[in-house]
Amino acid sequence: MTDTTIIAWLGQMGVREETAILLAYVIIACGVLLITVLATWLTRRILVRMVIKIIQETGPSWDDALVHNQVFHKLSWYVPMVILYLAQDLLLATGHMVTDIIRRLIMAGFVIVTIRCTTATLGAINDIYSSLRRKRGSTIRGYIDAARIVTYVLGFIFLIAILTNRSPWGLLSVLGGLTAVTMLVFKDSILGFVASIQLTGNDLVRVGDWIESPEHGADGDVIDISIHAVRVQNWDKTITSIPTYALISKSFKNWRGMQESGGRRIKRQINIDMTSIRFISDQELEDFARIQLISGYVRNKQKEIEEYNQAHGVDTSVVINGRRQTNIGIFRAYIIAYLKQHPKINRNMTFLVRHLQPGPEGLPIQIYVFSSDKVWANYEAIQADIFDHLLAAVEQFDLRVFQNPSGWDFRRLWGRARTNSEED
Repeated sequence: MTDTTIIAWLGQMGVREETAILLAYVIIACGVLLITVLATWLTRRILVRMVIKIIQETGPSWDDALVHNQVFHKLSWYVPMVILYLAQDLLLATGHMVTDIIRRLIMAGFVIVTIRCTTATLGAINDIYSSLRRKRGSTIRGYIDAARIVTYVLGFIFLIAILTNRSPWGLLSVLGGLTAVTMLVFKDSILGFVASIQLTGNDLVRVGDWIESPEHGADGDVIDISIHAVRVQNWDKTITSIPTYALISKSFKNWRGMQESGGRRIKRQINIDMTSIRFISDQELEDFARIQLISGYVRNKQKEIEEYNQAHGVDTSVVINGRRQTNIGIFRAYIIAYLKQHPKINRNMTFLVRHLQPGPEGLPIQIYVFSSDKVWANYEAIQADIFDHLLAAVEQFDLRVFQNPSGWDFRRLWGRARTNSEED
């Protein structure tokens, strides 16, 4: 039923022509508005819900990202826009200035809905990729952010073109002529986009990687990589945002190699008081030979030394002549034997117990091995258990751990001095 038909029908009802024309437009407008509201309601409450229910009940989980990003809800906004576009000839009189403005607004509505649908689809693509590539931790967030920026820029240009009745290509050419200004405005976005391509393309960092960047106060797991920032959740549960291009321009440490390897490094040392280092007597050798872990070592080493001394005619009555075992050497052998039989030490990776350069704090014996358990809490417990045992075992080899004098040491000396003075 057209507007002329309604006007004729109203005329037959005895309504004047001017009033009939106004009523006809009101009736048509109300009818179009009612159809628009009803069609939108049916689409969103029935069709969209039915599609969402089908998706949630199907086997693949990747399509849930479409629901999470409300792609279908945003697509449903095309229904009222299409109805208004098709009904504009019934509502609007041709050649009127207001008519032209309303037509432009309807087209601008199409652009806005398209922008929202595009950004929602891009978000769904990012979520789908993340779910499918979760084990590798790779991300396309930088590309998605760049596509969003392009979508917003192009959408803004088309909106301006529609509202001002100008060609969008002319606006694009003007924007191209302002390249220097554009690069200045979008400097951070351009740097971040290039950096995100380098990060993902060269596989420098992934979501889930443990990275360390002391300059930015970051030490924890990467939880998000975008075009502008890399977000790191530190071990104290705070979150640090690092500019994406800063990871390219400055150094950072990625612990992924350790996590993918067979162990986690233990690198610590025990400082031995050098005044406690000495040669071992024959009687003490018999006592050390009773220690199960180094029984074979002590006996075989002593046999090797005796054969050497006999072959070279060494006068063993002088302690310093020839070769002799020392308490520090036997203790080092004990550390090696203890670590080799430890069930949590990976013996297929670097295994080293060595002396470092002696210094004011004694002789450092460094342990450089790898724990087979890489979980932080378990790793710390393994490391603590090892050094608990070794620090307690030092005295069994007549050695002393170096430690700067404490208040207790000074009190003990003061107590001894008072006792001696009283005896005198």
